[in-house]
Amino acid sequence: MKTIHLKTTILTAVISFFAVNFYSNALAEETHYPLTVKNCGRTLVFNKAPERVVSVGQNTTEILYALGLSDKVKGTALWYSPVLPQFTEVNKNVKMLSHDVPSFESIIAEKPDLVASHQEWVIGPAGSAATYDQFKDFEIPVYTAPADCVGKDNLAGSDGLRTAPFTMDLIYQEISELSVIFNVQDKGEQLVKELKGREQAAIDKVKNLPKGKLSAVFWYSSADLDIDPYVAGDLGAPGYIMKILGIQNVIKSDYEWPTVGWETIVKANPTIIVLAEMDRRRFPADDVVVKRDFLKKDPVTKLLPAVENNRLVNMDVQSMNTTMRTIDGIEKLANAIVELGLEKE
Repeated sequence: MKTIHLKTTILTAVISFFAVNFYSNALAEETHYPLTVKNCGRTLVFNKAPERVVSVGQNTTEILYALGLSDKVKGTALWYSPVLPQFTEVNKNVKMLSHDVPSFESIIAEKPDLVASHQEWVIGPAGSAATYDQFKDFEIPVYTAPADCVGKDNLAGSDGLRTAPFTMDLIYQEISELSVIFNVQDKGEQLVKELKGREQAAIDKVKNLPKGKLSAVFWYSSADLDIDPYVAGDLGAPGYIMKILGIQNVIKSDYEWPTVGWETIVKANPTIIVLAEMDRRRFPADDVVVKRDFLKKDPVTKLLPAVENNRLVNMDVQSMNTTMRTIDGIEKLANAIVELGLEKE
C-alpha cells in the first residue's frame, strides 16, 4: 500500500507542476497560430481561433461563457442544472442540442470547427455519443477537459477510475488552454485569479478546524432507493473539497462514485451528509427532497446523528463534479460548517 500511495503522490505532484506551469506560461503572451495542443493523449492543431464551437458538457460551456466566447458557441448539450445566473441572458442565444447526451448527427449538423467536451464517457475512445475517430473523419478537433482524462482511466468502470486525485489545477489548465486556443489569455488569467481567491477565502473560514475532526459523505443519487447509493470516493471533486477543508471522507474508494451500502455508511457515522441537488430525474433519488425524506424515514438512516441533528447540506450537483463550480461547493460546505457551529465543537 505504501508503494501505491507514493506513486499516486508523485503523479499528483507531476500533474500539478505541469498544469500550473502551462497556464502561468501560456497566459503570458498572445497566441501564435498554428497552435499545437496536447490533449488527453492526442495532438490538436489549430490554424486559427475556432469560430463555431459545440460544447458537450455544462462546465465546458460555462467556461466558454466566462471567457466571453458565447458568440462562438453554436450548440450545447449535457446539462445537469440551471446555467450560472450571470450567464442567463447569453445562454438564451445558444442552441440546446439536448439536455442529455446529444447524437453525433446533431453535433455535426452545426458544422463545428471545434467540439469542446467535458467527459470521455460521452465523447472519447468508447464514447456513448461518438468516438474521437468519428470526429477525426470529419477533420473536427475534440478538446476534452483535462480533469476527465489526466490521472484517470475512463475505460475502467462506468465512471472511470482515477489514478491521481483531482485538484483545481486541472480546471485552471482547461481555462488556460481554452483561452490560448481562442487568444483571450487576459480573460483566462482573470478568471483563474478570481477562482483561486474564492477558494482561499473559503479555506480561511474554517482554518481553525482541526484536520480530520469532522467527517462527511456525499450522496449523489441511487438507481433505486432500495439499493446501495452512489456516494463520493476519495479522488474526485468531493474528495478534493473535503481534503482542503480538513474533513475526513468516510468512503475509501478510488472510484469517483462507488455504490456503498447504508449499513456501512451508518457504521462510519459521518458528521455531515451532503446531498446532490439536480434537475435530472433519471432516478427518484435525483430529487434532493426524495433524498431527505428517505434519510428521515428509513429505519437504518433515521438514527444517524447527522440526520437527527439535521446536518444535511444540499449542494448543486455541478459542484460535486470536476468543474468550476467545485469552488461553489467549497464555499457551500465551509459556510455550512460555520452555520451549524461545527467549527466550535
